Amino acid sequence: MPNQQRKRAAVIGAGPGGLAAAMLLSGQGYEVDVYEKQPVIGGRSSRLELGEYKFDRGATFLMMPQLLEEMFDVVGRKLSDYVDMKELTPLYALNFGDKVFTPSRDREQTAAQIKELFPGNEDNYLRFMQDEEVKFGKVMPLLRRPFGKLTDYLRKDAITALPKLDINNTVYGILSRYFTDERLRWAFTFQSKYLGMSAWDCPGTFTILSFIEHQYGLYHPIGGVNRVFHAMADVITEFGGRIHTSCPVDQVIVRNGRAEGVLLENGERIEADHVVVNADFAHAVTNLFEPGVLKKYTPEKMKRKKYSCSTAMLYLGVDGEIDLPHHSVYFPDDYRVNVDEITKHKVLSADPSLYIHNPSKLDSTLAPAGKSALYVLMPTPNLTGDIDWDRERENVREAMMKRMEAIPQLADIRSRIEESMMFTPLDWANELDVYNGATFNMAHNLGQMMYLRPHNQFEELKQVWLVGGGTHPGSGLPTIFESARISVRLIQEEDARTQSRPTPYVQQSAEAGGHS
Repeated sequence: MPNQQRKRAAVIGAGPGGLAAAMLLSGQGYEVDVYEKQPVIGGRSSRLELGEYKFDRGATFLMMPQLLEEMFDVVGRKLSDYVDMKELTPLYALNFGDKVFTPSRDREQTAAQIKELFPGNEDNYLRFMQDEEVKFGKVMPLLRRPFGKLTDYLRKDAITALPKLDINNTVYGILSRYFTDERLRWAFTFQSKYLGMSAWDCPGTFTILSFIEHQYGLYHPIGGVNRVFHAMADVITEFGGRIHTSCPVDQVIVRNGRAEGVLLENGERIEADHVVVNADFAHAVTNLFEPGVLKKYTPEKMKRKKYSCSTAMLYLGVDGEIDLPHHSVYFPDDYRVNVDEITKHKVLSADPSLYIHNPSKLDSTLAPAGKSALYVLMPTPNLTGDIDWDRERENVREAMMKRMEAIPQLADIRSRIEESMMFTPLDWANELDVYNGATFNMAHNLGQMMYLRPHNQFEELKQVWLVGGGTHPGSGLPTIFESARISVRLIQEEDARTQSRPTPYVQQSAEAGGHS
């Protein structure tokens, strides 16, 4: 910011959205301080270390790295200088009893595998990909701009996209148009879990999630997905920004409807021109503001919102190598029943689905030589369900272990475990301040999307900006990164207006989705 006093931004939370926003701001001349309650960065996507084993605590699926490349380019850096990114082929192994589906970015190869496993559906797969490519091109621009006022729906991109959004159908309903085999429908609908939702309830717009994976691929950064956030932190400090870990924010300082900074738990008052909130949205609005300051997002109103499901996690340091792909999903006999139990009935399933992350085959940095860092996830109800997690913790752990032992490659897993940690919905809430333990944030039903989701430029207070899964465009790493780009652009436009100078605009690729 030449010839101008540098504007100061205080960022609450060093999760993916907060770090992305802080990197963009610091790289474009802002004075940035990030305040993180935990001793490590990354939020629910931080690094977890158990002895000599290292794990991603949360997100393990990384798609569309071109979004990251664009953000690094904006601040004059190259992602490849900080992160060694490996593409995964196949994308994952989807296990349906005696059938294992291993799709890849190669459409013809995937179609041939569908012909073998689910005959008669191969041409419909190719048609699905063609149709979704058109839909993706219409949806992506809407995920790259704010929806802060109702008239945003009247812009040309929204009007032309509307017929393609499938908002009156569900993800499962859309996939049923293409595939006759129930298992193949599951293979293209389980991505609704990234939003913590049931494919039978999730708006049909989100069929683009499986398309994105099949079109753009999945990647593993050496060191884990958390390595991306450490790279962002490196860039922030290179530009003079500061990241304060083990430094909780007690309150956003508000005067006359305007944020003026933050009050730290240690009593220090930090003045700032902008406050960027990356803390879990529902937790933030119920804990970081004086009672009565907020009217639209009161504690009582937040209780009535819809929230995603949660997860039970096992992080296992295992002796020996594991002969499983990087990503494996094990479906129950009746996936619909399992999903309904999680999202509607809020009970634990007798036959749950299971996701296993086995990155050590590709990444030698995560475990000692010849050993494996294994991550196991079981989707569960959030804390609005009547489950006593203190009582059920060991029962759920045992159920997860037995489910794993039924997998031939893991039959002896129990005797090989050297390090172990379990994380439940209650832990997500108590240790990481995730409201209701809803790991994937507020749900993405029609009443909580776009304009009806909390706005990037927070509608209740001036100079407060939201990033992360609780604001537009939503949860999942690509959309969280977009939330940071949108909010930073709004901050820059605000400052350009008040200082009467050209906007240092955050660049976006000309083509929706871009290419690396």
